[in-house]
Amino acid sequence: MAPLRILLCDDHALVRAGFRILLEDIEGVEVVAETGDGRAVLDLVEAEHPDIVLMDVSMPGLNGLDATAQIRKRFPTTRVIVLSMYRSEEYIARALKSGASGYVLKEGPAEELRLAITAVNRGETYLSPAVSQSVIHQYLSGVTVGDGPLDRLTARQREILQLIAEGKSNKAIARLLNLSVKTVDTHRSQIMERLDIHELTGLVRFAIRCGLVTEDR
Repeated sequence: MAPLRILLCDDHALVRAGFRILLEDIEGVEVVAETGDGRAVLDLVEAEHPDIVLMDVSMPGLNGLDATAQIRKRFPTTRVIVLSMYRSEEYIARALKSGASGYVLKEGPAEELRLAITAVNRGETYLSPAVSQSVIHQYLSGVTVGDGPLDRLTARQREILQLIAEGKSNKAIARLLNLSVKTVDTHRSQIMERLDIHELTGLVRFAIRCGLVTEDR
């Protein structure tokens, strides 16, 4: 039987190295590629056709949850397991709404990774036992978990907000996303209006608080 093809995505090289060691101990699993860049994930999925993507939440360029949504839309046969240090209902709900098939806490035991991969490969959904039981119950019963502040924005606006918070200018964002500077400026104004935040420092603090970027980025 062909090995299960895994794409490993985390913006910290040491963390990726640790996960790779764990994955190499799982029989029938092969790491076909790894990356620390959120935008590179999509190109690697297209090139490598992984069965499962292990996706960190906080990725530069494009956060892991929006990258997950794009993967599920463009490559529906590829499943995503989110790797996260966040256990709040909002993050778990966002991951599930983005199309993730699993949510694994980084602080959990190593055995959880094998259990998650096995379950997701069978077509099941795997959530770390330590995450909020109320979210699990609501998800399994089909109840929609309440929207968070990021849900006020479109996917494109979240993408632009992240790039703004990472310190990129409107011109740089326009070049990266193949948009006009005017379009980026319009999105920026709409973001400020929808969030009722009207200064750059406020946008950065909001992006950090919501996990789009980390303070060290």
